Amino acid sequence: MLGLAAAGSASADSGKDVYTKVCAVCHAGGIAAAPRFGNAGDWAPRIAKGVPTLYQSALKGTPKGMPAKGGNLTLPDADVKAAVDYMIAAAGGAKAAAAEPKKEAKPEPKKEAKAEAKPEPKKEVAKEEAPKAAPAPAPVAVASAAAEAAPAPTVSAADVNSFNRLLKPASKRNLPPAEDGIHDPSNDGTHALQPPLAAFGSLPKSFAGNRVNWVEAISTGKIKPRYDRVDATAEPIIMDMNVVREVKGSMPDVVYPHKQHTQWLDCSNCHPAIFTPQKGANQISMAAILLGEKCGVCHGKVAFPVSECRLCHSKKKDLAPSAQATAK
Repeated sequence: MLGLAAAGSASADSGKDVYTKVCAVCHAGGIAAAPRFGNAGDWAPRIAKGVPTLYQSALKGTPKGMPAKGGNLTLPDADVKAAVDYMIAAAGGAKAAAAEPKKEAKPEPKKEAKAEAKPEPKKEVAKEEAPKAAPAPAPVAVASAAAEAAPAPTVSAADVNSFNRLLKPASKRNLPPAEDGIHDPSNDGTHALQPPLAAFGSLPKSFAGNRVNWVEAISTGKIKPRYDRVDATAEPIIMDMNVVREVKGSMPDVVYPHKQHTQWLDCSNCHPAIFTPQKGANQISMAAILLGEKCGVCHGKVAFPVSECRLCHSKKKDLAPSAQATAK
């Protein structure tokens, strides 16, 4: 009996820990229609479908936006189930949780087998697709005394100080497909593609990236990204939630808006291969971003460059308390 009690306590602790670190991101405030923690009204119809069904949704994800295992595919199945039990208990559904498994005892093994089999290949894909840091440019050799005495050479495109991958000259932005270095210029189909400058002509302008304000283009209806490759009528699951990262010094804090990203990106584009969906699990620095990691996977490549500092560092700090303390 003591052994069973200890096991139950450990499971409860595990469930609470997983909820706090992973599930609370959405379930604490009901993000993307997730059932709110402790809200019996939100959980009652879901509990009525049976606890095995809730387990399956948590392990495999749902079409409405719930990612498998909350986006953290490294979690053991037992910990995910413990988190579900913890949330059910908080919603007052402990009795239903104890009764439902008996009703669906036969189909449960089949559902569990599918749930445990599918996430594993995704783990491997996440590892293979995780962005690799670009090699840092080789340091410029120190000139010898003889070189210093000679006339200074003319700066060429190969000079380390003449190139910045984040700032392309105006003549190199939005090149035609046959000249962009991505498409095959020898393919006749490449020359049939519409040049970006012609395609972007009616879109709102920006001074960053490829000179298009994509956020405004979406909000004004100029463009409507297709959310599903097969279903043209599929609507995006928009998560209206900001993540604020405090920055040392006087530089404004960074605000990451989920809304503008989820209007055309699915959660799986970033989680968990780029960002682990767990509080405190992501160490982000400008050095890593400039090497093409974290935010740098997209920004500086297919999104506005990080040279536009104020687009991310947008939350001003209240320096008044520090000033008052200095005056005293």
